[in-house]
Amino acid sequence: MTKLRFDAVAKASSRKPVEVDAPKEKTSEYFGSKVFNRKAMAKYLSEETFKALCKVIDKGEKMDRKIAEHVAAGMRMWALEKGVTHYTHWFHPLTDGTAEKHDAFVEHDGQGGMIEEFSGKILAQQEPDASSFPSGGLRNTFEARGYSAWDPSSPAFIVGDTLCIPTIFISYTGEALDYKTPLLKSIAAVNKAATDVCHYFHPDVSKVYSFLGWEQEYFLVDEALFAARPDLALTGRTLMSHESAKNQQLEDHYFGSIPLRVLLFMEELEFEAYKLGIPIKTRHNEVAPNQFELAPIYEECNLAVDHNLLIMSLMRKVARHHNFRVLLHEKPFKGINGSGKHNNWSLGTDTGINLLSPGKNTEENLLFITFVVNILAAVHKNNGMLKASISSATNAHRLGANEAPPAIISVFLGTEVSNILDKFENSSLEDAIVAIGKKGVSLGVGQIPEIIFDNTDRNRTSPFAFTGNRFEFRAAGSSANCASAMTALNASVAEQLRVFKVEVDALIQNGKSKQEALYQVLKKHIKESRVIRFNGNGYSEEWKAEAAKRGLDCETSVPVIYDSYTSTQSIKTYEGILNEVELHARNEVKWETYTKKIQIESRVLGDLSLNHIIPVAIQYQSVLLKNISRLKEIYLDSEKFQELAKEQLRLVEKISYHVNSINAKAHQMKDTRKTANAIESEREKAIVYHDEVAPFFDSIRYHIDKLELIVDNEMWTLPKYRELLFIR
Repeated sequence: MTKLRFDAVAKASSRKPVEVDAPKEKTSEYFGSKVFNRKAMAKYLSEETFKALCKVIDKGEKMDRKIAEHVAAGMRMWALEKGVTHYTHWFHPLTDGTAEKHDAFVEHDGQGGMIEEFSGKILAQQEPDASSFPSGGLRNTFEARGYSAWDPSSPAFIVGDTLCIPTIFISYTGEALDYKTPLLKSIAAVNKAATDVCHYFHPDVSKVYSFLGWEQEYFLVDEALFAARPDLALTGRTLMSHESAKNQQLEDHYFGSIPLRVLLFMEELEFEAYKLGIPIKTRHNEVAPNQFELAPIYEECNLAVDHNLLIMSLMRKVARHHNFRVLLHEKPFKGINGSGKHNNWSLGTDTGINLLSPGKNTEENLLFITFVVNILAAVHKNNGMLKASISSATNAHRLGANEAPPAIISVFLGTEVSNILDKFENSSLEDAIVAIGKKGVSLGVGQIPEIIFDNTDRNRTSPFAFTGNRFEFRAAGSSANCASAMTALNASVAEQLRVFKVEVDALIQNGKSKQEALYQVLKKHIKESRVIRFNGNGYSEEWKAEAAKRGLDCETSVPVIYDSYTSTQSIKTYEGILNEVELHARNEVKWETYTKKIQIESRVLGDLSLNHIIPVAIQYQSVLLKNISRLKEIYLDSEKFQELAKEQLRLVEKISYHVNSINAKAHQMKDTRKTANAIESEREKAIVYHDEVAPFFDSIRYHIDKLELIVDNEMWTLPKYRELLFIR
């Protein structure tokens, strides 16, 4: 095993950059070449079919089966011309990943041969096994039937020799077994509610889109070193290892020059992403060594989620070409920054208005303030549930660790927007407000000034920050499916906008003018949601105490955080998106997933402790004892012997202390795990794993990391941080 480590280090050190064929065309010439997008649709579908499909995509009209047949024929022709041999329904089960089953484009021709066949029925619907995916009790092993159904709003694409058709996934009894189904419902809900509110200002608005621009952080490690770390291979993170003498403290990696091997990986990744229609815009070094980030131009929310899942899969594939492994775990290395996935979310109309951009006149700015205030109110009412949407066993390592937002949902607005809302709350309709921005003009509420935000700061400690024309939900983890957070946010905002419209309409019916009604209801919600606003340091202990006083959800236990999904408020928020049965089922999945992840880490840590670390430590201790024994044979004078062997004897005692501690704690952890496994309730089991099993990790790691500093470097079996964290 020792040789394996040094061989891995030598192999990693001798890696040469893997040259890739650079694309000869401009990006615009091959962008989307593997996507059945509108350009391909127009070419391979009849004009009638193309127009009908566009109505389905743009207006949500029901798909006619005859149209599906025509689309399938055109899609098949397009795919076959590109060398495709198989097709699959590509969906998002409750695993944070994707699923697919490949079928060939073949059917009997009735004459002993085969023909390429792909019907509208196959395009529209398939029947994968629903019993083997997480369902939270909605499906039993003997109840296998489930359905995947085509989502026309996300275009089909080609990976390798397979046509991938984005689909939803539901049970035989109609419950959602995936992330896409509730996401699509939440998008429809916020569209309807936001469009209705827009009609106070712009009656011509017929649709409101929710947009998402994700920022994907990740680590790269050399494949040879990855293979020599069983904890990385099995859990995605290092369960032990002492900090490197040099890590990120010099702040020299952030935005630094990208290593050549990494740059070539990025270039190939972008090339493949562009062919799949993923509009990657940004790449750069992140804060920690070996940590990087990529980000696309924003897209419609559903498509952006699909593209994020696709890019994560693509990253893993391309990394292997360059002898890398991608780490998407939120905290793969202790002592340096972990990885997140910032979700930049906004709302825009089909008439080209960004509802979160300040305007140039009274009406536009009142529209802007209306949506900002309602989003504040939505986050306030659902702060616990929104936290649950981004909570996981892996993300818990990152949140609140002076590198990511705390596990308390608050909203950062910046000085300018905060001042506007404060004036709204404390003024009458006729009172003047002090304008903000570069011009510094003071006008009345009836003449709300143009708001300029280019001098607004950013707050890295805020989990939900306004950044000029969007909100950045910064708390999501790097390995997560964005759909969880986006569904929760869309559902929350939709429910609040419905409440807002009812309140405004009631005042108008009672004789108030539209402006008076809007102003009174906005003022009410500004006051009620004030507790969610915080522009200060989210890492401070003072904020934690203040947040508790404000009544915000300050729970830090992930299994308990999930309770927020089934609160009275959450059930109301998710109405029409996920019913109460589905919410309870998803919690069962989340508790079970949490338990399994901690269980796997516990088993891996126990195995490495007992079968790797302790034997190596004892081996080195034996070397010390042998040397001590020889010293004693040479120096019969006890004082001289004691002087020469003093430090070695001390090391022997230290090794024994750490070995005994590791051994005892590893067995205690195993016994605690056995007790937890006997608990029937998934919630209670997860809580015991959180409260009683997981705490062993740090205590065992402490002793292992101390041994790493003592044991002979040539004997230590596992690649160290100084070897893992710096690409050569």
